[in-house]
Amino acid sequence: MSRSVVVTRPSLLARLRIRRPWRLAAEVSALLIALVVAFPLYWMALSAIKPAGEIESSEPRPWTLAPSLDSFRRVFEQQEFGRYFLNSVIVAGSVVVASAFIAFLAATAVTRFRFRFRTTLLIMFLVAQMVPVEALTIPLFFLMRDFGQLNTLGSLILPHIAFSLPFAIWMLRGFVKAVPEALEEAAYIDGASRARFLWGILFPLVFPGLVATSVFSFISAWNDFLFAKSFIISDTSQSTLPMALLVFFKPEDTDWGGVMAASTVMTIPVLVFFVLVQRRLVSGLGGAVKD
Repeated sequence: MSRSVVVTRPSLLARLRIRRPWRLAAEVSALLIALVVAFPLYWMALSAIKPAGEIESSEPRPWTLAPSLDSFRRVFEQQEFGRYFLNSVIVAGSVVVASAFIAFLAATAVTRFRFRFRTTLLIMFLVAQMVPVEALTIPLFFLMRDFGQLNTLGSLILPHIAFSLPFAIWMLRGFVKAVPEALEEAAYIDGASRARFLWGILFPLVFPGLVATSVFSFISAWNDFLFAKSFIISDTSQSTLPMALLVFFKPEDTDWGGVMAASTVMTIPVLVFFVLVQRRLVSGLGGAVKD
């Protein structure tokens, strides 16, 4: 009489025990990476509230027992600082809105329509991303000069839109392509016009992707120093926040407390922006349409 062999699957607890060391290692690694990434931000904020004596000390410490807001006071006492902040908001906001709008229409066009030189156009978008910004700064300077845009916010907005579009179009192309064509056909059968489908159906579906691309556009425009330094020459009222840092850089005696306080103030809007769009950002990076 033969014995039957019963093969049982490992219990859930046993599987968890097997996977737990790997999961623990992953969590520890993620925590270490987060600490490494967050440490410069911590040191920046710490230096902003340190007294001048502790900042210039030859024995720096990762804490302070006498926090002070003098550095922030010096930053906000700058007469142009509020103007710089407003200019940065205008530039970054304009770049985000314009690049998202244009990229959405362009991504829809290259995904849903077949036309001549379509592949060539997509390759040109890739080539445009390969060109370093520094190599185009001087040609852009002469272009802005010929169009009379130097010392204006337009000289900062237009280049950032141009540099944001290739990446945004390529990224949104995948989101638009993920929307089934059957959905578009069903909308047309129900009597929806092309504009109705575009803004009423397609736009909400790819909106997470728009948020994801807008984050990169916002950071690029908000932290820009190269264009602001190159195109804003004489009219300082058109400068942005990165240029405000130069006020605290002096050849003989640099105000590092002011530099760190101004940098902290610059970082806060970026963090707020991330907090506001984090849910959309996560879903955008995960995909536009879920099964």
